[in-house]
Amino acid sequence: MEIGVRIFGAVMLILSWLTAPIFYFLGRKKANIFLPPISNPILKLSITQLARKIRRRELTSEQVVKAYVDRCKEVNPLLNAVVEDRFEAALKEAKEVDQLIASRSKTQDELEKETPLLGVPITVKESIGIKGMSLSVGSRLRENIKAQIDGDSVRNLKSAGAIPIAVTNTPELCLCWETMNLITGCTNNPYNLSRTPGGSSGGEAALISCAASIAGVGSDLAGSIRIPSMFTGIFGHKPTPGYVSLNGHYPEAIGEDFEKFLTIGPMARYADDLKCMFKVMCGKAAPALRLDEEVDLKKLKVYYMENAGFSFVDVKVHSSVRDAIRKGVKHLGSVAGCSVKKVCINELEGTAESCASTFFNMKNIPDLMSMANPDNPKEKKNVYVELVKSIFGLSNISNAGILFTLLHNSNCFIPRSRKDYYLKENDDNLKVFQNLLQNDGVFIYPTHPIPAYYHGQFRVKTAGVMYTMVFNTLGMPSTHIPMGLNSEGLPVGFQVAAAPNNDRLCLAVAKELETAFKGWVPPPSK
Repeated sequence: MEIGVRIFGAVMLILSWLTAPIFYFLGRKKANIFLPPISNPILKLSITQLARKIRRRELTSEQVVKAYVDRCKEVNPLLNAVVEDRFEAALKEAKEVDQLIASRSKTQDELEKETPLLGVPITVKESIGIKGMSLSVGSRLRENIKAQIDGDSVRNLKSAGAIPIAVTNTPELCLCWETMNLITGCTNNPYNLSRTPGGSSGGEAALISCAASIAGVGSDLAGSIRIPSMFTGIFGHKPTPGYVSLNGHYPEAIGEDFEKFLTIGPMARYADDLKCMFKVMCGKAAPALRLDEEVDLKKLKVYYMENAGFSFVDVKVHSSVRDAIRKGVKHLGSVAGCSVKKVCINELEGTAESCASTFFNMKNIPDLMSMANPDNPKEKKNVYVELVKSIFGLSNISNAGILFTLLHNSNCFIPRSRKDYYLKENDDNLKVFQNLLQNDGVFIYPTHPIPAYYHGQFRVKTAGVMYTMVFNTLGMPSTHIPMGLNSEGLPVGFQVAAAPNNDRLCLAVAKELETAFKGWVPPPSK
């Protein structure tokens, strides 16, 4: 335990208490503004259903793409989730799909085998390249930069027949758990516009959860798929590292540590669509994960914890999150036939330190202060000067980016001399999980301790990220599972993790709990 980290946590906790009435008051302005209802039945079909209907000519790809384009146009003025669209190009590609199917040059079986996503529209987080589309990643220092190539994951999806319709909003260089930046601005949560959809894949999550996208591509360095999925009530999978190529992602994954922590994965409203998207995104690496192999839940061992352990300074787990975990494990034990056991993994109490130390000691973390002076990167901008400038709106670097830089420079108040200690602790923690879970166990744990918070509140809720970050530093797969809405109408759920290479176990649990508890619930409408 590091005294600096705990003092920082205590300060954040006090600030959270003091500022709560302010955030509540500011949030009231948008709290009663709702999105238009989901009126087109096409928007409630899964990827598998859409692809089958398109192949059978029960729907045209043009009809499907147009339905999603129209929905994006309808909700984006309220959400601000789209960075750049390719609506016209997507509709043109959809017509070409319909012409191919009408030609009958291939059978339905051939189309399904070769292009399982043929004619289905998707969206993509802006940090993952689509050739010719924005790759600024929310940074004024990269404004107007376009992707020169498709990222490998996008290329695989397009080869399978998927049609990207837009790239979606992120915080600056994905360095925050709230989606806001100085180019596109702030993205709103469909369930309550005064609250954040999370970050950094917040634009994706916002569109998917209100049926403006069927599914999409996100990336996760410290919870950036799972936290937005939690805040917006959808499914999101952080894969075992190494299966989905990182080529085409910015910030670039340079170095072994970065490539271990950063993963690209699917986000969707339906559990089956996670697996469908994931298989395609993995490309030739997919067979090694045995995703099509049936999981016998009666042989599955389920371990769970409701929090990381006792601490005066951590963000406390909300009762609605605890209740969701209890409902989920009760079903898995009494109905699905899993072996269920509540455990106490003491090592998780110290994950704030081990995760932060391991994370901030990565090489090649983006340095905004160097990027701000491109003519001479060795002469960095002064972060404290930029902080003052940002207060008055005079900095080209976002407030969130500056705060991230301050945490990075301070090593999150952990002495750098302790680096080797925490690296070893991280390795030891992985062994604990591998010994516990092996190849037939999963671990259920909060995705985030609280549901979606108000815009700007991330500054005093930073400690909550320890719940997701631990599985990045350990290289374990983890899936967020939505479990309905709480009394405030906000989505709740939890994550299920497994030992490396056992992604299929996470996906099987997600499917079982979706069947039992219905998964995604549409946001409120006018």
